[in-house]
Amino acid sequence: MAVEEDEAIKAASETIVEETDLGYQVFNAPDEAVLDQHDTDRIPRFDVTQEMLLESEDPESWLMFGNNYEGHRYTTADVITKDNVGELELEYEMTVGANSSMEGSPIVVPGDPPIMYQANGPSHVKAIDAREGEVLWSYTYPAPEDAVLCCDDNNRGVAVYEDKIYMTSLDSGVQALDRYTGEELWYTSTEDYKDGYSSTWAPIVYDGKLFTGSAGGEYGVRGFHCALDAETGDELWRMRTCPEEEWVGESFKQSGGTNWMTPTLDTERELLYFNVGNPSPDFNGTVRPGPNRNTCGTVAVDIHTGELQWAHQESSHDIWDYDAGMMRMLLRDIEVPHRDYEGDVVYSAGKTSWSYVVEPETGDLLVRGEPITQQINFQEMVPHVDEEREYVMLPGLLGGQDWQPASYNPETGLCYHKTLNTPHSVKWRNEEYKPGEKFWGGIVDVEPDEEDIPDEYNGHISAIAAVDPTTGQVVWRDWIDSDRYLWGGTMSTATGLLFAGTQNGNMVAYDAENGDRLWEFDLSEKAISGDPVSWYDPGTEKQYIAIQVGGSGFVGRGPRGDRLAVFSLGA
Repeated sequence: MAVEEDEAIKAASETIVEETDLGYQVFNAPDEAVLDQHDTDRIPRFDVTQEMLLESEDPESWLMFGNNYEGHRYTTADVITKDNVGELELEYEMTVGANSSMEGSPIVVPGDPPIMYQANGPSHVKAIDAREGEVLWSYTYPAPEDAVLCCDDNNRGVAVYEDKIYMTSLDSGVQALDRYTGEELWYTSTEDYKDGYSSTWAPIVYDGKLFTGSAGGEYGVRGFHCALDAETGDELWRMRTCPEEEWVGESFKQSGGTNWMTPTLDTERELLYFNVGNPSPDFNGTVRPGPNRNTCGTVAVDIHTGELQWAHQESSHDIWDYDAGMMRMLLRDIEVPHRDYEGDVVYSAGKTSWSYVVEPETGDLLVRGEPITQQINFQEMVPHVDEEREYVMLPGLLGGQDWQPASYNPETGLCYHKTLNTPHSVKWRNEEYKPGEKFWGGIVDVEPDEEDIPDEYNGHISAIAAVDPTTGQVVWRDWIDSDRYLWGGTMSTATGLLFAGTQNGNMVAYDAENGDRLWEFDLSEKAISGDPVSWYDPGTEKQYIAIQVGGSGFVGRGPRGDRLAVFSLGA
C-alpha cells in the first residue's frame, strides 16, 4: 500500500503547524484519533519483557530512546567497522508523511522481521517492517489547536513494554497503543495543556512503571515528573521539581523547572536522573529571587516514591535560559584520578558549554570540564530593554549543549556531543503572567548585528566533539559551519565508530578515537535533526543504521522534511 493512501499518515500530513504570537500551534488536525492498519500479521507476537529492556548488549535491537537505561546510545552490533564503513550503502528510504519536526529516535524490536516504531510531530507513530521499509500500521493523535508550544511540534520517540508502545502527545498526554495493531488502549492527561503544558519526549518504562515529565517552562508552568502504571495509566506518584518551601513568595507557582527530555534510570540504586529546565520567566530574574533551587541542572529521584534525593545546579538563579536539556548518562566504573574517585558517575553537558560529572548517590561535583564551545560575555548581567547596552552572549540561549542526545562509548571511554557556538542578544523586561501565554520576561535576537558580536568569536556555528569524562578535556572537535543550527544526536558503536547527521544534510561516520571522518553520505538539502539508531538483523545478516531526515521549525534548524533513511552493510 502506498504511504499516500494511509489515512493516519494523510491526517498527519494535512495537519499544519505554524508559528503564532502564542508560539507554535497545530491547525487542521483530525477531530479524533486516526488508525490505519495494513499487514499487521507480519508483526511477530511476543512480549517485550523487562529482561529484554535490561539487555542493552543485544545487538539485534534498539529498545528505548538511549538504547539502554543509562542513556549511552551505543550499539554492540559489529558488522560495520572502521575498515569497511566506506562500503555502507543506502538500503531504503521512505517518506513518513508528516513534513513536520523530525527530531526523533526510532526504536527497533527484534524478530522475523524486526519491527521499527517511528514517531514524528505532531503526535504521529507507525509500525514499520524494518527489513523492507513497509508500513504495517500508523496512528495519528488529534493534537488540539489551542495547545501552545515554544519550540515546534516535536515527538522524539516512543517506549515499548510487553504488548504495548507508549507515546507522549502535545497536549501533555500519554497514549498506550497495542503494539501489534496500533489500537489505543488508554490515554492519560498529565496536566492541563491550556496552561501551556505539553509533552514531546520519549518516555521510559521499568518494572511496570512509566516515567514521564513536563514541558512548557516558557509559559510559566510549574515543572513536575510523574510515574504511571504501565498497564492502566493510573498515576502512581508525582514530584514537583521546584519545592514551594525553597522559593520566595509565590514565585513557585510559575517556577518553570520542567524536565522535557527522557529520564535516565539507575537500576542498581533505583534512582531516576533527569534534566531540569530553566526557571520562569527565562530572563527576568527580579521576580524570582534566590537560587531558584533545582532548575538548570540534574535531580535524582526515588523510582518508587518520587522523593527527591539530590540536585546539582549548573546555573543558579539563571537569567540566560541555560536550562539543562541533554538526557543524563550513567557511566559505570569510572576513575577520576585527580579526585581519587572510582565508581559510577552521572554525566551531562549543559548550555553553559561545560560538561559535568557528579556522584550518583550524593550529586557532589567531581569534574567540571573545559568549555566544549566558546564562552564569551558569559553569565554577565542581562540589560533591561530600556538600556542601550547590547548584550551578545556566547553560548547563546540554545547552548553549548542543548537537548541533542549525546552518546558514550565504553571502549574509547569518551562522550560525544553535538554543540552550538552561536551568539544571541538578550534583554530582560517586566511581563505579566497569563496562563497559556509566553512568559519569557525578555526579548531575544537570534541574529544580532555583526558589529555587536565580540571580536573573539571564531565564526564557527557548531561542532561535533568528544569529551573525556574522567578529566573533562575535549579530546577532539570537528567544527561544522552552515546558516542553520546543528541539531539531533550521536550514536557510537562497539567497533569504534561515531555516527551523526549534520545540518547540511550529510550523514557522517567518524573514527571515535580521533575524530577522523571515515565516511560521508549526502542525504538531502534538508537538515538532519534526528538521532541515528542501529541493529543487526540475523535474517539478512546485515547491520542497519536508521535516521530521520528533516529540519525543525524553531530558529534556524533548517527546512522541514519527512524522510526516514536506512543504511545497511552485510556481514
